[in-house]
Amino acid sequence: MNPETRAPAIWLLTDDKPGHKNQLKGLGNRLRVLTGASIHWVNATDYSVPLWRAFLGAAPTMDASLPAPALIIAAGSGTHRLLLALRRVRNARLVVLMKPSFPLVWVDAAIIPAHDNTKPSRKTLITEGVINAITPMAQLTTKPEALILAGGPSPHFDWDDNAVFSQITDLIARYPEWRWTISDSRRTPAPLTTKLDELQGPKVTFVHHKHTHDSWLNHQLAGSRAVWVTPDSASMVCEAATSGVPTGLLSLPARGHSRVAKGVGRLAEQGWVSFWQNRDQVMNEHPERHARLWEADRAARWLINRFANLPQSTNKESLN
Repeated sequence: MNPETRAPAIWLLTDDKPGHKNQLKGLGNRLRVLTGASIHWVNATDYSVPLWRAFLGAAPTMDASLPAPALIIAAGSGTHRLLLALRRVRNARLVVLMKPSFPLVWVDAAIIPAHDNTKPSRKTLITEGVINAITPMAQLTTKPEALILAGGPSPHFDWDDNAVFSQITDLIARYPEWRWTISDSRRTPAPLTTKLDELQGPKVTFVHHKHTHDSWLNHQLAGSRAVWVTPDSASMVCEAATSGVPTGLLSLPARGHSRVAKGVGRLAEQGWVSFWQNRDQVMNEHPERHARLWEADRAARWLINRFANLPQSTNKESLN
């Protein structure tokens, strides 16, 4: 057999939501590097899948240009009907990201963050936080450059514009030798965005989220020695933590019933991120840590070990 034909094809089923796409991108990238797989995006919204197809595993007519998949990975409830309808595709293994509403026996593997409180099993990998597309930095910059990422109202924390703004200005005043880059998000209230924009000066740059691009966050993290995030977005917290850049959480009251808030707290308890009261340990010089949080890589290697149709690549990059 020609070695080129051995590389598996992987379908990534997306509902087009940014957070879910980011999880798929992170896992897909690592599987591509580690196995030589070809990655193929499938937008679930392009396919009408009635319930009977999902229950019976009756696949709809798929894009004829798609190669036969070794792995089908889905993220987001909007992809689940299509994922289940594809479960009888020959030689394909089905993987779901996050805790699904259907029985896990219907798929071959599930990758679920610890905050979803799922019991570990032979076919379940429990991750610390949410998989993302950030690659840990090999080395941190020595320059006093810091990044601040502001989110917005969410079901997991009690949002307070004034508290967030006060903490940001406190950081800028407390560490005047640092240079600060601040960005908002789609959920940031307009009044707070306006106040953050007004902070611009010789030591402060504000970048509106509409003026960022797909690789903007990667570039900013690579040039930062510290990063501060509001805790309302588990994805944003996990991206910062995965980068290996010392990460601090701005302080907002957590809602006691929120599993996501408890998951963010779990990351802090394990030392991947720091609470506001420990801000000095985020900002001060400290040695490089050897342990790193890279759940996309761990999940990809787990799938390779689990499924024989995912051969390990001989590409040198796969050894990183």
